[in-house]
Formats: sequence, C-alpha cells, structure tokens
Amino acid sequence: MPERFRDARLDPGRRGALVLGLVGVIAVVLTGVMVLRDQPVARAVPPVPVLRAENIAVQPSPTAVVAAVPGRGPTPSADVVVSVVGLVERAGLHRMPDGSRIADALEKAGGIQEGADLAGLNLAQRLADGDQVIVGATDPRAGQPRLGSIMVGAGRAPVALPGTTGSHAASSKPGGASTTASNTAVPPGNARIDLNTATEAELDALPGVGPVTAKAILAWRTTNGRFTDVAQLGEVDGIGPARLARLRDLVTT
Repeated sequence: MPERFRDARLDPGRRGALVLGLVGVIAVVLTGVMVLRDQPVARAVPPVPVLRAENIAVQPSPTAVVAAVPGRGPTPSADVVVSVVGLVERAGLHRMPDGSRIADALEKAGGIQEGADLAGLNLAQRLADGDQVIVGATDPRAGQPRLGSIMVGAGRAPVALPGTTGSHAASSKPGGASTTASNTAVPPGNARIDLNTATEAELDALPGVGPVTAKAILAWRTTNGRFTDVAQLGEVDGIGPARLARLRDLVTT
C-alpha cells in the first residue's frame, strides 16, 4: 500500500453508511429466505385403509375350477363284450371294437361249424355291449333249422329274425337285459331234441348249454345209459335248477 494511504481513514459519509446498511439488510433477508426454502416442509399423510380378512375376495385357483366342473366321468370304453354260443369254434365271451357286426362276432369266435344255421341271423346287424349271438343247428335231412339262430340284445327287445318261430319274439324286462318271451329259444315247429340220440353239436346249440355242458351230457349218457326223464339233466355237472327249467321245453327222452 502506498505510504500516503496508510494513515488515511475511510469515511463513506452518511449516504454511504445508509447504502452499506441497506446492502447488509438485503443480504440478511436473502440468506434467511434461502435457508427457509431448503428446509423440509411437514405435510399430513392420509391414513392407510385397513383390509379385513372378510373383505378380501380370494380368487379360486385354476386347479380348483377344473375339479369342480360337473359331468366329467371316466372315459367310456371303445370296446363291447358279446356272447357267442352254439355252433361256433370258440364259444364264449369276446371283446370287440364298438360298431362291430354279427359277422365280425362269428369270425372272432373262430367261424361257424358244419350244419350251423345262418338264415336266422342278420350278419350286418351292429352289436351292442352285452348282446348274445346264438348259432343254431340245421336239420341236414330237411334243410330246415333244427334249432334256429337268434341274436338276443342287451337292454333292448330284439326283433324276431327270419328263420325263427313266433316263440323267438322277444320282450324286454324292465331295467334288465332282453330275453325271449318264454326265456327259452324253442326249436321251430316245437321239435324237441332227444337227449338219447342228440349229437354234441345239437346239445351245444341249446341255449345256456355250451360245449363243456354238452360233453358232460354225453358223458352222463355213456355212464348211466338212456335218459328216462328230463329231470335227470339236473344230475349233469353244470346244470342247475334254473338251467334245467329253461331246457324242459326244448328236450325230450
């Protein structure tokens, strides 16, 4: 600093003092405004709603929805089971595809035997589960059915087929499988099979007999001689009271 200014005093004067004071006041005000603006402002927070358990709607899971769908059951089988008896190679129960016909059932049973009657069967008829196909025998001397063939339907009344007599006309039992009107297939012309002269094929063609029982009848005849009464069929293995009652009108001694 120059020597001439060392002893000098700064005197701003009255006006200068006012200006300096005003500047100081402005500086203080600005500083206070800036400090207050930077401080956080407390605001009221709205209350949070409380959810009660009874007010909460639970969405069902997809698994529960699928399980609750009514009307769903086991997938129906695509096969049917039919009974084929009489003059066939393999008599018994056979499982076949749905929509099969009587001709398919005969083929499944190994085919028909010699002397079988096909005139009484509609080979193109469709089969239902529980149906029975009875293949009867033909009298080789007259060329007419000795014991006519018939198809017995399950759960419906089968129509009397060509080559059968009126006794084959069927009626349906309430809530059960349909059977013939007399519960037996009576040979045409009421011709009865002689138990003492009948062949195994003729006995096998009787309703409810089958190849095993036919052999048992022949074995009884060989052991005991001639039948003298139809009631003696009850002594044959496999023939109980119910089967004997069905055969009484079909056989003779």
